Formats: sequence, C-alpha cells, structure tokens
Amino acid sequence: MTKKPKADSVPTQPVTAPQRAIGRRSVLQGLAASAVAIPYFSWNTRSLAEELEADKTPIGLIGAGGMGMGNMQSAKSMLNVVAIADADSGRAESANEKLSGGKADTYEDYRKVIERDDIKVLHIATPDHWHSKPLIEAMLAGKDVYCEKPLTLTIDEGKLIRKVQKETGRIVQVGTQQRSQFNLFTKAMAIVNEGRLGKITRVQAAIGAAPTSPELPVAEVPKGLNWDLWLGPAPAVDYRSLRKGGKRAMSNCHYEFRWWYEYSGGKLTDWGAHHVDICNWALKLNGQADGPIGIGGTSEHPVEYVDGKPQQTDRYNTATAFNFKVDYANGTEMIIRHDTDNGVMIEGEKGRMFVNRGKLVGAPVDALKDNPLPEDAISKVYKSLPMTGNARFGHWANFLHCHREQLEPISDVHSHMEMLNVCHLAGITARLGRDLKWDDTTEQIVGDDEANSMLTRPYREGYEIQM
Repeated sequence: MTKKPKADSVPTQPVTAPQRAIGRRSVLQGLAASAVAIPYFSWNTRSLAEELEADKTPIGLIGAGGMGMGNMQSAKSMLNVVAIADADSGRAESANEKLSGGKADTYEDYRKVIERDDIKVLHIATPDHWHSKPLIEAMLAGKDVYCEKPLTLTIDEGKLIRKVQKETGRIVQVGTQQRSQFNLFTKAMAIVNEGRLGKITRVQAAIGAAPTSPELPVAEVPKGLNWDLWLGPAPAVDYRSLRKGGKRAMSNCHYEFRWWYEYSGGKLTDWGAHHVDICNWALKLNGQADGPIGIGGTSEHPVEYVDGKPQQTDRYNTATAFNFKVDYANGTEMIIRHDTDNGVMIEGEKGRMFVNRGKLVGAPVDALKDNPLPEDAISKVYKSLPMTGNARFGHWANFLHCHREQLEPISDVHSHMEMLNVCHLAGITARLGRDLKWDDTTEQIVGDDEANSMLTRPYREGYEIQM
C-alpha cells in the first residue's frame, strides 16, 4: 500500500522488574497523562508477546510485495512463514529467502496455500483488487486471515465478505494498524469515549493528494511476472511502464496499481481506509453510530470522465485533489480532503483535537495533565483485549491472540466496511461528478441507477469468487 512513515517506528518498551514493581495503576495513569508513553499491558510473568513468540504460528503469505514483506518483517518474531504465493516469482523467491531462509514453499497460485491443511492462518497482502476473492475463499476453507486494507474494491464485495464471515465465524483482522497505535490513535479514542469532547459536530480526514503520470507506453512484461494472473478479476489490458531516471517505474502494476480505479480507489481508499476509519470509530464510540445519508463535494482527475468511466486508459486515473462533505442525520459532518496536514481532526461541543502518526494535540489532550483518563479507559476502547508493542507489531499481536482465543479482533470486517462504504461513495461521486444520497439500511444509493451500478464490478471469466 502507500509508502508512509513506519507506524511501528516508535520502539516498544520492555517491562523490567522495577517497572513491574511500580504497579498497574501508576503505569496506566502515566499513560493517560502522556501523549508519548507506550502501554505494555502484560502483568503476568510471561507477556503476551513472549507467548506468541514461543508459539511461532505457521502462516501462509499471499502477496509478497512491500506490505506483505513489511508486515512479515515486523511480526516475524511471532510467525513462521511456511508458504508464499505471488504472481511474480521473483518476489516470491526474494520473500522466501528473507522470511524463512529459503525453507518455505512458494507458489504462483494462491489457492495452493489455502488448500494446505497444516496452515490455519493467512496474510493477504495482494493489490486491492485481489483482496476479496482469496479472503472469502480462505474463510470458507476454515482459515483465519489478516488482510490488508482496503478490504474491497466495491461496496457489494463488502456485503459478501460480511455475510461469509458471519456464516463461518472466522477471525479476520484488517490491516488498519492505526487502531493499535496505543499512544496516539487508541488514546484519542479513549478521550472521545470518556466524553471529553462532548457531542461530535465534525470530523475531518486529511489524506493528501495523489500523483499524476504522463502517457505510459505498452511495455514488455517483466520476467517472472504472470501478468494475466496479476490482473485476475480485473479487465485484460496491456502492461504499461515508464521509468524516468533512477526512480521507481510508473506503471499499472506493482505499487502504482493504487492510482488506477481498476485496481484500487486511489487516495480515497488507500489513506482513507486509515483516517476515515478513525473518524468513524470516534463517532461510534460517542454513540453517533448512524450511517451517512449523503455525500457531495469537488474533485479533480488527471483524465476526463464520462458516465463514471475514464476516457484515457494509458495513465493514472484516480482523483488527485478532492474536498468531500459526508452528511449524517444528526447534523454531524465528515470532511475528506487532500489539502491540509495529514491526519484526523475531531471537533466536539467541548473542544477539539488532532491526531496523526506523529502527534496527538488539542485542549482535551492538554487537560489530561490535571484530569487524567481512568486507568481502564484505553483498554475499554480496545475491546479489553491485551495490548503489547505498538502499531504494526501490536496489531499483529492482537490478531494472533484473537486467532488463538477465537475472539473478535480490534479491526473487524464489519466496522471496516462501515467506514469503507464512505470511501467508496466518495470515489463514486468523484467519478460521476455529482452529489449522492445514501440509504444506510439497504446500502443503496437513492434515486440514481447509474451510481448504484458502481456498487459492484464484473469479474473476468475464470476469476470469479469460488463459493
């Protein structure tokens, strides 16, 4: 996914014997008062991290690109990578050497990993258009899955994923690791949950602008890449690539897939899946959980759109600039924009605060010095689940604990799709260039057949979801 500051770049703090002697209450009060302290809620002799590292859960990796490798490297102390699948054999071989010393089995076809009875846990880190199909098939095969965000390319894929998860009861963690950044985002949610902001009137997700590209020429498919398999459910098109200087090639493939609506939703689902998630989490914690009723705003694209379809197919086509307002029945509004400091602003009747991956600021945060949060405030918003490490490592520890105990993880598919519907609606209104009204009960766009047709997508023959 998007190259971004490492969410797990803040080092974890091991609990020493003197720290244990301080006691649970004083440690938690210190966390509540500080914007930088890192929680380590392991009060037994053997911590959760130590237990998970002793278990070394066998895992199959589907998609060995940047996010797959980054996640496996972050969580490698808790995992044993035994199988790797990727449409690019070079990536699969490189991941095998780095993650398992060449001991894992490698496959081109991800279904070979799902079929293995000895693998109970999978990590899906494919491009976005390849998330839903293997995830659904993995759940049906009895696997628990950590799947990268955004979970789907369309709203209707999300309906099917939620249905299958309910029917199978499988444990699925979505890779929105900000939910496990305890000293920043989780702490911000605790502040909201304790009523320190009062009724929320406005939330804002600032997610940055997207790049453009020149015309990308048809190019030779790189050696080892099965281009037809990489495209999978998406339409069959030529491979395109252009390299300028020593920079990463602009293309319609690895990493750059996120700037094509055929494979992603651009910034609206890439970074939106992180920050809109925090906005939605805050609204739910504050008892303002009703879904949106409409969305509108402005956007710019690098190509012309007619009836929601790009008129040029040889360059990036996702929205480069945007400012959307999402309306809620209670008068609350959500802003999704590209043109201000990346992060989440939460405004309430009692004050406002701003949080991103580097800071948590605002009057409600300053007030913690004199009026700290209750000792269990952060635990409550984290579903009272164990917390260890921080950000990416903590998110994986949460998933593996929930896999072992068969509990709902902190980033479940149902809450994820509630917010991702908003991101997808933003993409639809951007492409159509008009406001939309939304019925959150039926999950349908009201009075707009053309817009409703964009809730789904055709799957290319041979790549349908296998139910």
